[in-house]
Amino acid sequence: MSYLLILLAVSLAVSALGWIYFIYFFSIGYGFSISALAVAIALLFWSEISLPAALLCVVMFAFGCRLGLYLLTREKRSPEYKKILYGPDSDKKKPLLVTIMVWLFCALLYVGQVSPIAFYLGNKSSGAAVSEAWIWVGLVLMVTGVLLEATADAQKNAAKKINPKRFVDTGVYRLVRCPNYLGELIIWTGSFVVCFGASCSWWQWLVAAVGYLGIVYVMFSGARRLELRQNLVYGSDPVYQAYIKKTPILLPFVPIYTVEKHKWLQA
Repeated sequence: MSYLLILLAVSLAVSALGWIYFIYFFSIGYGFSISALAVAIALLFWSEISLPAALLCVVMFAFGCRLGLYLLTREKRSPEYKKILYGPDSDKKKPLLVTIMVWLFCALLYVGQVSPIAFYLGNKSSGAAVSEAWIWVGLVLMVTGVLLEATADAQKNAAKKINPKRFVDTGVYRLVRCPNYLGELIIWTGSFVVCFGASCSWWQWLVAAVGYLGIVYVMFSGARRLELRQNLVYGSDPVYQAYIKKTPILLPFVPIYTVEKHKWLQA
């Protein structure tokens, strides 16, 4: 249990970037928190870490760094993204209690997301019977998710350079409309399945499940925000209308084409 408090302290320290600018709690603070947590887990359980566990930590570290740097670079270079990021409400100062609660929520969520590998190594160090096979499964899923997310970001950047005023419907965007969010869902599914081989107790399952369901909610919420924004910009385009009617918003081969009306996804 003590290692969870250490991970929470790390997560709070890095996600505190949000005190510089509120959106950083969810953006670069998120990416760099995951990287820092991956390093912390590897150091905490250095004597117990196996090859697949080490590789999984490396993948999480790479994911967090890539995401954090990508978002930071996009903010600096893209006027369109700056306009979205620094919207009319950005100058409104959040109440202190709200900021503290968001900071704590984000830090807890990030710990929950990475907790399965920590539970695996912690339980292993206590002599519990653990299965390494599930780490390999999780590793494959995480690598797949990272590659999909990176590919989606690269393809979107390339398409926007050709025509910055057109929506993207090429490459992996033919599969779903939010392939970067799909990649992230795959990443954290990979993390969660590690629990199946970690001899988790009920409370460990609960922590991991809350972390996993939390990021699933965040991804669907992000998909809804993107849909609302794109409908506003491209809604009158018949080509866009045809695209959204045949392309699922987030889950491939699952006929969910819109989440616009689901206000409970507002976050």
